[in-house]
Amino acid sequence: MRQGSFKLSMTLGQSPSDYPERVRICKEMGVTACVTAPNLNGIGRDQYAAAMQKQKDEWADVGFTLPVYETMTIVSGQHIRRGTPGREEELLNYIAAIEAMGKVGIPVLCYNLGEGGSRTDWVPTRGGAISSQFDYAASNTEPPLDQPQTAEELWDNLTWLLERVVPVAEKANVRMGYHPNDPPISPYRGSAQIMVSIEAYRRLLNIAPSPNNGITFCQGNFKAMGADIYSAAREFTEQGKVHFIHYRDVEGTAGTRFTETFHDDGPTDMARMLEIYARAGFEGPIRPDHSPTMGNEDAETTRGYGMQGKIFAFGYMIGMMQAQNLTYE
Repeated sequence: MRQGSFKLSMTLGQSPSDYPERVRICKEMGVTACVTAPNLNGIGRDQYAAAMQKQKDEWADVGFTLPVYETMTIVSGQHIRRGTPGREEELLNYIAAIEAMGKVGIPVLCYNLGEGGSRTDWVPTRGGAISSQFDYAASNTEPPLDQPQTAEELWDNLTWLLERVVPVAEKANVRMGYHPNDPPISPYRGSAQIMVSIEAYRRLLNIAPSPNNGITFCQGNFKAMGADIYSAAREFTEQGKVHFIHYRDVEGTAGTRFTETFHDDGPTDMARMLEIYARAGFEGPIRPDHSPTMGNEDAETTRGYGMQGKIFAFGYMIGMMQAQNLTYE
């Protein structure tokens, strides 16, 4: 099998001016790929490409590339999610956004049609660092979602979208990577969730068989599903379906309780994961995802994205790559 190559990436906001100190630190670490999302609010479809190009140029001016857009829905998708009147207009926006990505040269879209999730607690971990925790029993005491849906509705609406946008993505040379529900459990707050298992991902890939219909392999969520994370990573990467990697780890499962760990302190063999991706030929962006909050940073403010934790994570990840002679940039 061919050797893959990782593009080290970091979530940094929509503009270099959002977090200038983080931008500087990333450049010092040698991380020059930005994970961001476009701001398409209030503009017409015919302006999407210009807005994306402007954003891409702003990042290029400070030495960064844009290998991926990461967003729940790149444009508003409430009607698509619910299958309600108005989804045809949202679909036109969705198609225009993917076409604009292709025109500008942003190759990967990380997306999800779910309602999104949360954590139930902040807990101390190694050395007093603060990490996030999800307790399923505690989540069941939270108010139900405003408009709960059934699994059948969610699958029908996702199928409707994929059948219409995957051919567009093929023509635009944009790879779509579906991010798992987070937390990956169903039901959640009274509503079904569907992207919560390996079987669900196999079904998603079969809805629109295409090299462009793929996965954001968020390790924490796949681990919290209770899946064999090594075989899942190998299966999907060897199929060429993993387009973006979130490199993180958790202790526990979504059906009970899970806690996000330091990258070197969880149950997953993180070096083995990198080797699996590389040996299976993965080429694309990877970013260290949630990490405990360290030092004087505030957990409630940073919500797993504190810079000190990210510095530790990048150092660990790069060390694992170098130790195994894996290619990265």
